[in-house]
Amino acid sequence: MHDSPVPFRQLLLEDLHTARRRDPAARSLVEVALAYPGVHALWGHRLAHRMWHASPLLKLPARLLSQVMRAATGIEIHPGAVLGRRLFIDHGMGVVIGETAEVGEDVVMFHGTTLGGTSMSRGKRHPTVGDRVLIGAGAKVLGPVTIGPDAKVGANAVVVRDVPAGAVAVGVPAKPRAVPAAVRVLDPWADPAVYI
Repeated sequence: MHDSPVPFRQLLLEDLHTARRRDPAARSLVEVALAYPGVHALWGHRLAHRMWHASPLLKLPARLLSQVMRAATGIEIHPGAVLGRRLFIDHGMGVVIGETAEVGEDVVMFHGTTLGGTSMSRGKRHPTVGDRVLIGAGAKVLGPVTIGPDAKVGANAVVVRDVPAGAVAVGVPAKPRAVPAAVRVLDPWADPAVYI
């Protein structure tokens, strides 16, 4: 995964349109721009992330910006985390994304989600999340694990091992579950916790 070469303004507009498209409760882009903390947190992160990588002198201001965004939105995203395009954080309160986390494109995350570490050592210690992944409310994805593309993690699952592409992981500890393909096609963004 790598940082997006998309112009900053275009990225911010894309965040707005993604939230409007993903959330059936969103009535307008103005509403999303004014009232969606997930979008605000993404915007703050996108600026803090650029600062983090621009100069060693901007690392402290980037961290301070991330903490201001945490206070304003209830969403904590380290400026070093790499977030892909069209990420949608629904509701958002309590979301934590660690420094070495990498999140792919077209990912949906619900409130209370943690992409955290399991150690205090340096180096890669947070998850890598593939494209088109859904992570349910309260799910904890811990350590340098990989969530494969098109996988789903159910609400309140605790993931400490890799989840293969296209798999559905639910429970504590999270284990893959078989979900009939016909069911997944009905609502590809439905939380798989209902299959516990």
